Amino acid sequence: MTEKTRILLCEDDESLGMLLREYLNAKGYEVELCADGEAGYRAFLKSPFDICVLDVMMPKKDGFSLARDIKQANAETPIVFLTAKTLKEDVLEGFKVGADDYITKPFSMEELTLRIEAIMRRVHSKKTTEQIECKLGSFIYETKKQLLKCPDGEVKKLTTKESELLVLLYQHANEVLQREFALKTIWVDDNYFNARSMDVYITKLRKHLKGDPNVEIINVHGKGYKLVLPSENEGEN
Repeated sequence: MTEKTRILLCEDDESLGMLLREYLNAKGYEVELCADGEAGYRAFLKSPFDICVLDVMMPKKDGFSLARDIKQANAETPIVFLTAKTLKEDVLEGFKVGADDYITKPFSMEELTLRIEAIMRRVHSKKTTEQIECKLGSFIYETKKQLLKCPDGEVKKLTTKESELLVLLYQHANEVLQREFALKTIWVDDNYFNARSMDVYITKLRKHLKGDPNVEIINVHGKGYKLVLPSENEGEN
C-alpha cells in the first residue's frame, strides 16, 4: 500500500482553508492546515511533508518568509504559492525563494490538484533516476544529490528546479534548448509567469557556473538558450 502524499497547507482564510483541506483529503492526500506562517513553520519542523501549499499574505509570518525558512530546513521540499496578488514583482519574488508553482486566486480546486500531481510526478521521477555525473567543463554535477562541484573545490547544492533545468541544458549541450520545450518539460505550462520563472533560474545557473570561462549559458533570441561547453564535452552526453 502506497503512503499518502502529505501536504502542509497554510491559509489564513479559515473557510477557504477548510474547503481546500476537505477537497484534498477526498483526493487521497493527507493535509495539515495551519492558519498562519509561524504555526506552519512549527508544523513543518515537527513532521515531514512531501509538498507545501502556502498563502502569500498571512499573519505573523508571510508565505515568502515561511518558504525561505522551509527551504533552509529542507531545500528539496516543493512549494506552491496561493495568492490574490498578480503583481509581477510578487510572482518573481516567489520563484526567487524557490517556489515550484504559483496559483492566483480565484482558482479551481481541480487546477490546484493537477499542479500538485505534476510536481509530485517530477519529484518521484527524480528520485528514481540513477545517479549520473555530468561534466561541464571543469565542473562536475551529480544529478541525484543535486551537487555541483566547482573548479575551486566549492560544492553547491542546487534546488530541484535549478537541477532539472541544468540537466535539460546539458542534454542539449552546444545546441539550442527551445524555450517552449523547456517550459513544458519542467513547468508543464508555458505561460508568462512560468517563462519569467525560468529566466530567474537561468540567471541563478549562470552565477553558479561563473567559475569556468569556457562554460556559459547564452540567449538565442526568439528561440531559447544554449549551454556552451568546451569541445572535450561533446559526444559525452
